[in-house]
Amino acid sequence: MPRAPRAEQFDPRSVCIVHLVQRCVRRAYLAGADVVTGKNFEHRREWIRCRMERLALVFGADILTYAILSNHMHIVIRTRPDVVDDWSDADVALRWLRVFPGRRIDEHLAEPTTNDVDTLANNTERIREIRTRLSNPSWFMKALCEPIARLANKQDEATGHFWEGRFKAQAITDEAGLLACSMYVDLNPIRAAMAQTPEESLHTSAYDRIKSLQGATIPSAAVELVAIETSEAGRILRTSTPDQLKKINARAKKRRGPSILRDAWLSPLTINERANVGPQVSKTGVRASDKGFLSLDLGDYLTLLDWTGRQRLGVEKADIPKELDPILQRIGIDGRMWVDLVWRFKKYFGKSGAAGSPNSLRETAANNQRKFTRGQRSAAACFVSG
Repeated sequence: MPRAPRAEQFDPRSVCIVHLVQRCVRRAYLAGADVVTGKNFEHRREWIRCRMERLALVFGADILTYAILSNHMHIVIRTRPDVVDDWSDADVALRWLRVFPGRRIDEHLAEPTTNDVDTLANNTERIREIRTRLSNPSWFMKALCEPIARLANKQDEATGHFWEGRFKAQAITDEAGLLACSMYVDLNPIRAAMAQTPEESLHTSAYDRIKSLQGATIPSAAVELVAIETSEAGRILRTSTPDQLKKINARAKKRRGPSILRDAWLSPLTINERANVGPQVSKTGVRASDKGFLSLDLGDYLTLLDWTGRQRLGVEKADIPKELDPILQRIGIDGRMWVDLVWRFKKYFGKSGAAGSPNSLRETAANNQRKFTRGQRSAAACFVSG
């Protein structure tokens, strides 16, 4: 049975949650140490994290969880067309030009000019199209993966494809599927024997959240959403040598702002169902919105994450803690099957275009005029009937 079409997995015009996976082609290393060549590509993890941080500001998409491994990466995002609708035409134009500059009047400058922004903002049809793209997972992955591929190929002195193909997309249909998928993503380094605990799982959302609780900060990698005055751009072009222009562009592209908490660019984990009404556009200016995504607090999430990881490693074998079992019961997951659901997530949903409870998968199939969604029968054993 072929994978579901992208049009059935997400609609850029509606808020939806999608699990995205991108894998390297051949033996290319995304990050980590290559034991065959002896080369270490660990620094590429930070390339990707910084790029995601920048896109979290520019795109109408909340980054919920992520994990960067040796030859692939996982990202769970929530599209936010409702946030994009709150942006003015000038905001949309500026954000787009910061990621996709295209052909500008002042092509030698890395930053868009006020003339560039005004010209694009006045093109009504183009702006309407761009608004849709700024909340589209496909354009998000294009903006993330293309620059990384170019940098990696340049470093490897190679040409051709760096990524295996189009990213894999999987719709998350309900909170049960989202909790299981989030923990599956956060525990991937442990599953791959790259770490023993979430605290050691570098370049994952769990690691970032744990470090933030401890007060850890990082310089913000987000670019400034400000256009340079056209007159100032002209002055720079007239008075700067080619070498000086290269340095100016390099500074603009690599600008790192004031320090922020390590997880400030990620979506908050806890959703307040009473207060989190509407778009909740970010007040900090480092992400699309301040809206959470799970109905449990961060402490409970990390406790459940740590316990689940220990079961896989064989450190301890025990029933799920009593204080955590109600969390799973509320969303319909059988606590006795929780560990299996997370650690064997690919068994249940690996070949499916969606992940969630059987009921939500059944509804998804009906909405797409299909008889069933792949995975709903096998996943039924992990959920409480009713």
